[in-house]
Amino acid sequence: MLPPQIINRLDAFVREHLDESLPMAQLCDVTGVSERSLRNACHAVCGTSPKRYLTLRRLEAVHRALEEARPGQTTVTRVAADFGFFELGRFAGVYSSVFGERPSDTLRGGASGAASAA
Repeated sequence: MLPPQIINRLDAFVREHLDESLPMAQLCDVTGVSERSLRNACHAVCGTSPKRYLTLRRLEAVHRALEEARPGQTTVTRVAADFGFFELGRFAGVYSSVFGERPSDTLRGGASGAASAA
């Protein structure tokens, strides 16, 4: 199986399980390859490890949810927990390094962007 095919299988599974902790053995079962093949495919296609790939997919899901949410109706804590992030300090640091803003800024900006679009 070619690396892009492996990543397509991985991505399809991950999208359905963004809120779960996914062990490497389960990812190997789902993609039908060994751990080494999965690691090699992730590095070849995504330029990163499977663990980092999963974290980035989950962070992107949190980012979308925060952009679409309205302050007062949800919190950063609730959205982060919905996607399996429970160490909030670490989550906020990684989120900021990936998106260049704090999660709370995204939440506030998502509401003002939605209000101006209406």
